[in-house]
Amino acid sequence: MTTLNKWYQIFHKNTGLSPYVWVVFCILPFYFIFRSSSPYEVVSGIIMIILFFVCYRLSFVSKGWLVYFWTSVQIVISIAMTLLFSYVYFSIFLAFFIGNIQNRAGFFTLYTIHIVSTFVTVNYGFATQNKLFFTQFPFILISLIVVILIPFNTFNRNRQGELEGQLEDANKRISELVKMEERQRIARDLHDTLGQKLSLIGLKSDLAGKLMVKNPAQAQVEMNDVRQTARMALKEVREMVTQMRGTRLEDEMFRIKQILKAAEIEFQLVGEPILENTDLLTENVLSMCLKEAVTNVVKHSGASTCSVTIESARTELVLKVADDGVGIAEQDRNYRGHGLQGMKERLEFVNGSLEIVSNHGATLIIRVPKVLKQT
Repeated sequence: MTTLNKWYQIFHKNTGLSPYVWVVFCILPFYFIFRSSSPYEVVSGIIMIILFFVCYRLSFVSKGWLVYFWTSVQIVISIAMTLLFSYVYFSIFLAFFIGNIQNRAGFFTLYTIHIVSTFVTVNYGFATQNKLFFTQFPFILISLIVVILIPFNTFNRNRQGELEGQLEDANKRISELVKMEERQRIARDLHDTLGQKLSLIGLKSDLAGKLMVKNPAQAQVEMNDVRQTARMALKEVREMVTQMRGTRLEDEMFRIKQILKAAEIEFQLVGEPILENTDLLTENVLSMCLKEAVTNVVKHSGASTCSVTIESARTELVLKVADDGVGIAEQDRNYRGHGLQGMKERLEFVNGSLEIVSNHGATLIIRVPKVLKQT
């Protein structure tokens, strides 16, 4: 099996076909050439088969114009095998490979040449009343369909993967820019909040020190001003930190709507995202868990719909995230996969819990108490 897997690496890894099928396609041309009665044709056929697979391997490892050269040699060999031995199926190898050419102009050029040459040689075989062509007509028809559809399918899939990679890189850069902007905003807020008051505290402290001997009463007044200014600065810092500490569930709900819309997943919301009688720390934990859960739906579920349900009871708040995707694997239900462990740890910090239900999709049930005893 190991040897077979190594041999399979010669071919495209994501074809979706079993390596055993490819081995059959590798052995099958020898059956066609050994049907010939001429030793010269048998030898020439064996040479062409070996040369085809050598060129096929070289086309995968080569770069630049050599890729097109080796592919052109394969097209010529495929035409020759079709005309001499009625073996059409080298065109399937070429169809899978041409779809993986990233250059748009190169892809369309080779695709056009390959499809035209395949159709011309097949029609020539039928026109010359080749009996072997008629006996394998259904398989030839399937090969022609593969030659038409597979290159475009593979090209579009690779292109989509490339665009998704670029989008992920762009999102990372945007995230870094947002973080940098947030740092600058925090720095400005701290400067505006503390800079003036600290300067005032310094000036009044110096003045109080000078008045300590000359005018103790006035020095006491200045120290009271220093104390009052320090308390005001501390209050403003606390308010600013409280505002920066978390994200409201309502704001996070707006973001996940955008994410699901971009992923073409239908979104349903049941309940009111504006929470009452819930402290900011708990709401921030809920927002982070909701973000992680929806990210898992987009990346891993393959779902077409996603629903978020918010249920507010007297003693607890319940948040449910459900999808109609593939569900969560058994080993991941122990909180080992897709950030579930991090969600569980965040919820434990606020005395919350996480429950996973996987049936016709996945449902995450998040519970947090409404009243928290804090020290």
